[in-house]
Amino acid sequence: MYVKINVRYFLHTKNMKANPGGTISPNEVVGRDRLITNIWSVLERQSLTLSAERRMGKTTVIRKMAAEGNADQLIIFRDVENVRSPVEFVELVWQDIETYLSKSQKVAQGIRNFLNQWGDTQISGFKLPTIAKTHWKKLLTIVIKDLVENQDCQVVFLWDEIPFMLDNVGKVDQEAAMEVLDTLRSLRQTYPEVRMVFTGSIGLHHIIKKLKQTGYSGEPINDMYPMDVPPLAIEDATELTIRLIQGEKIAALNIQITAKEIAETVGCIPFYIHHVVNKLKLIDGSINRDIVSKVISDSLIDPLNPWQMEHYRSRIDNYYDSGQQVYTLEILDILATEEPLTFNELWNRSSLNPQIQDKEIVRSILRLLLKDYYLIQENKNYSFRYELVKKYWQLSRDL
Repeated sequence: MYVKINVRYFLHTKNMKANPGGTISPNEVVGRDRLITNIWSVLERQSLTLSAERRMGKTTVIRKMAAEGNADQLIIFRDVENVRSPVEFVELVWQDIETYLSKSQKVAQGIRNFLNQWGDTQISGFKLPTIAKTHWKKLLTIVIKDLVENQDCQVVFLWDEIPFMLDNVGKVDQEAAMEVLDTLRSLRQTYPEVRMVFTGSIGLHHIIKKLKQTGYSGEPINDMYPMDVPPLAIEDATELTIRLIQGEKIAALNIQITAKEIAETVGCIPFYIHHVVNKLKLIDGSINRDIVSKVISDSLIDPLNPWQMEHYRSRIDNYYDSGQQVYTLEILDILATEEPLTFNELWNRSSLNPQIQDKEIVRSILRLLLKDYYLIQENKNYSFRYELVKKYWQLSRDL
């Protein structure tokens, strides 16, 4: 079966170069227009969380949103993955807001006025003085207030990798991580015209679970609409692959069939499409199905880990507690070789392991694996969400 491609489209579109792991220019993003339209539709009424498996293209999507947003919106994008304290977060938000306000010759004066209460408080650039550590919530509220009062359009904050930031903060001070979540929720309620988009490749549910284990009882994102970033549709993934093959001048007997095979094999995920094409351009002669298959298999077991697949194993140790890990590994090992299975079939198989004797833990692990994009459930059957991940699991676990 062929995927119908509009050939005339390619005659008038600049072909692309493979860019594995790099920043994709907004004008080279393929197949995300409908998703972006849906995101903007949600943002008309409320803030949202945008989650997905790693390398699915969350950051590419919100960068495109920031670059191509409406003129009647103020869109502020910031990657916060490496933020390690609430004060660092306030400094970045302040910098972004003042950068915007300075374009209209305005200043976020509220922070300076607040800090002046302590006398000769020196501010270097956007680096807050030590005194700010105990007043960061007030400072964050002040700088958001400065922004809202000095512009007349809707404000949209696109904060990339919020869960990583919260995890970083929580490793030092779990109470501070709770307060960040609660303060941002309070700001959304105080300034209903402000929208926030939290993206994350590790689920916020893991972070909130950790916090609740230490007594946190809040529901900090129950006012935000949950969305995810799916793989591309097969038509769009094939289109992207064709553009890359043409851009890299790779010879193929039938480019449309080859492109569709590549797209399907890597689950229509753009990151892996770029990687495969990048490898194929190094091959002399015309490529075919066997060559594509070998490139993919070799990449999955490459000790240099170019596809960064090892996180599927390592994050189990990082985000599942010790009592859950043996259950999780056993469930994934079984489904990597015997899918699809119903719950009862999976329980019967997993309970053969003497370390797995609690049926309710199996249920809870399955719920987590669904949330974390390992598995899907269809007609009561559980299976791997992505064939590529299943293949990696088989190879890495010698199954």
